[in-house]
Amino acid sequence: MTTSPGYDAIIVGGGHNGLVAAAYLAKAGQKVLLLERLDVTGGAAVSAEAFVGVDARLSRYSYLVSLLPQRIIEDLGLELTLVRRRYSSYTPLPGTSTGLLIDTADAAATAASFAGIGAPDDAAAFTDFYADTTRLAGALWPTLTEPLLTRSEVRALTAAAGVSDTDWADVFERPLGEAIDRRIGSDLVRGVVLTDGLIGTFARSHSEDLSQNRCFLYHVIGGGTGDWDVPVGGMGAVSGALWHAAKEAGAHIVTGAEVISVSPEGAVQFELDEQLFEVTGERILANVAPWVLEGLLGASGNAPEEADALAKPEGAQVKVNLLLTRLPRLKDKNVDPAQAFGGTFHVNELNSQLDAAYLAAAAGEIPGTLPVEIYCHSLNDASILSPELQAQGAQTLTVFGLHTPDSLVSEENNDEVRDALQAAVLASLNSVLAEPIEDCLMLDAEGNPCIETKTTLDLEHALWMPGGNIFHGLLSWPFAEDSEPLDTPARRWGVATAHPRILLCGSGTRRGGAVSGLGGHSAAMAVLEELSEPRE
Repeated sequence: MTTSPGYDAIIVGGGHNGLVAAAYLAKAGQKVLLLERLDVTGGAAVSAEAFVGVDARLSRYSYLVSLLPQRIIEDLGLELTLVRRRYSSYTPLPGTSTGLLIDTADAAATAASFAGIGAPDDAAAFTDFYADTTRLAGALWPTLTEPLLTRSEVRALTAAAGVSDTDWADVFERPLGEAIDRRIGSDLVRGVVLTDGLIGTFARSHSEDLSQNRCFLYHVIGGGTGDWDVPVGGMGAVSGALWHAAKEAGAHIVTGAEVISVSPEGAVQFELDEQLFEVTGERILANVAPWVLEGLLGASGNAPEEADALAKPEGAQVKVNLLLTRLPRLKDKNVDPAQAFGGTFHVNELNSQLDAAYLAAAAGEIPGTLPVEIYCHSLNDASILSPELQAQGAQTLTVFGLHTPDSLVSEENNDEVRDALQAAVLASLNSVLAEPIEDCLMLDAEGNPCIETKTTLDLEHALWMPGGNIFHGLLSWPFAEDSEPLDTPARRWGVATAHPRILLCGSGTRRGGAVSGLGGHSAAMAVLEELSEPRE
């Protein structure tokens, strides 16, 4: 085994959060080593040529940006362009040739669309609902790049911003479904709202554990507005900008390095080119799921007591990427496909359909009618396609299927379930189209349809996301409970583990989840705060 000189910080995992932490710490003069198992950094925030011989760089896993603070962009000097989508969403009304198109640039057209689905009163109710969440977001968003506030402090802050007791309780104290049912009348519109609480989260609208509420909160606070933007160049442009920032700051980045153990004393063992290496660091920043970190600690003889062992997380989504020769025709003749696919295209996501799908999946079945959401990156950023594909009118589609929990998949049935989920996704989409989506699929250089499907197990294999959970575990409120100790920098920033020299820095941090950089930022700030404290 080869032993190397020590580092100030060793970052385990080169996803976007690890790159954020590396850049901040290296800029502060720290000697930083980042170890990434794959051949490229970026984790889930990458672009890839997914289809043989086809010059299109798809955002293979994550696909939109909302929670990346401008503060991080400016601190690290990131060259990054984000494009705002004009159309918020389009949702066909199942069994009809009409649907709801929410156009952020045309309030009158949006109101007419609400009337067209038989829900005229919900136009104002929908607007008022999200005006209330925006008021909450405006107060809460700036706190995410500061040390944790307590629940009471956040309540006082939001109250000063005009967030009522009812609105506070609707998000933080009572199941989200209660507010949706009280304020929205239409089954379709209720579903549009509820989906913000279900992406990657296996829950019902009235789940008492409020997991859907926490997911909803992170979907509506980004940037203080809740808008989700398209990164020009794909998600790889985000990680690429972070890689450049970290390298320019002096961080040492090693790819193809699989970490096999970490110890509380600061030792990290990893394999590279079939050789075993050991390095030591004053601090280890774990840009992996807490469940994975537990396994790495166990490999070094530091497994926690059985009673304290973490339960393995479980994801609940299927991801499908497609490349089309053109956008398909809709059953709804009043909506242009470019409008429908220009925002979030909701399919079979009525409130009642979402609940039926949950119940089917909880019973161990793939839902007969699968709720799916669709995004067309290329409509807002054609640069991910070659000039030739652009001239041909090609378009990408990203499909995110809900309520497909990891419990449906195993090592033995993964291929079978993947095929079944892909078929379910296509059937769901075809139910609202005027032609089969298969007729629009481009063929790759080998004559195969340009479609790839990733199950939760595929995500676990590719990205070390246990159970395919895109948040690395259950999401947390972005504040501390009043009873929690905040007596160390790591605790104040929500990145503490049971071992003082080891900090979380990924999506499993207190304010982690999605492509935000918040986990890496919080970990770096905790390290720098600790360094600035006077030593006794």
